[in-house]
Amino acid sequence: MSEIPIDTLTRRVQHNCDIADARHGANYSMCVYLMKMREYFRWEKGYGFNATLPKDEVGPWLAEREQRWAELDEDDYQRLPVGDIEVAPFDAETINAALFSQGLVYSAGLGMQAAEHFFLAELDHHETHGDFTIHVAGRELARDLTSPPAMSQGRNIFLRREAFRRLLWERVETWRWNRADNAMGRAIAAYPFETDVDAALDAMTEAELNAALQHEIGEIRAGECLGNDAWRAMLMAISHTPAELIARSVRDHLADALVTLPALLETGNAPSIHFYVGNLTNMRKHLFPSLVSAYEAWRESNDDKALRILVDRAQGHWLDLAVTLLTLYREHGPDAGILVAAAESRRL
Repeated sequence: MSEIPIDTLTRRVQHNCDIADARHGANYSMCVYLMKMREYFRWEKGYGFNATLPKDEVGPWLAEREQRWAELDEDDYQRLPVGDIEVAPFDAETINAALFSQGLVYSAGLGMQAAEHFFLAELDHHETHGDFTIHVAGRELARDLTSPPAMSQGRNIFLRREAFRRLLWERVETWRWNRADNAMGRAIAAYPFETDVDAALDAMTEAELNAALQHEIGEIRAGECLGNDAWRAMLMAISHTPAELIARSVRDHLADALVTLPALLETGNAPSIHFYVGNLTNMRKHLFPSLVSAYEAWRESNDDKALRILVDRAQGHWLDLAVTLLTLYREHGPDAGILVAAAESRRL
């Protein structure tokens, strides 16, 4: 197979990223949207994380980008050139089979509210752990607004180092608004952000990439327990409803109870435990209030016994609840009210 024309491929992938943003950029609150757009500008223009962005450039760039999205909203995703053929943009396996030899990696998938995601990046390295293949991406050539830093597809796990650095920087910037004494602040305090932003981001990225890897392994294990096809069908049917947010939160809790939290407790990595709790969404904390209580007990006593006991209990709890959601979906269809009520009655 002939080499893939990288410039053409990059333009096509970015075009598809722009279409995805045109369709789903409005999914964010205004505050989150503006923060993500600011960081998108930083990436596209090559500004460092600690650089002050030129306000007279950001505004016109934002207007131009939104105009482009308005023009693309109804467009179809473009096929991607692979050697002498063109491949559907969601056929990542075929595309990567040709890209790996050129030191590149590509991924495509669906996220929250069935939003499409694409990225193309330089391949940092890939490695095999048991029956998983882990692909670590470096400098990104094409990306969308959301840029999820980690994702699993089948038994392939994609970790995006650059996207993770940007996510961590967003967390740092958000925390700095009021510098609260909370879990996120404790995680950030473990790194030298006040004196060397780049070194701090490098160190924090390495630590949290490992935690993200554990979560993605947990996602695969959860899929083995639940059946990925059945779960995916339910998510698509309840997309854009409160039940989708709850179902995703339940599965995240299951994945973390199975793999992420046991791994964090085994290594005793306090900054990563702080970051884990600080990064929990409001819905996840609402469904699992005892986790926050156990975290506070650990923080005050430096004894993780209560956390370990809770994690052991949580494995069965979240698996049972996830199976219940699937059963209710099969029996009642996409009735968001029934699914939400079931989860609300089984908070832990």
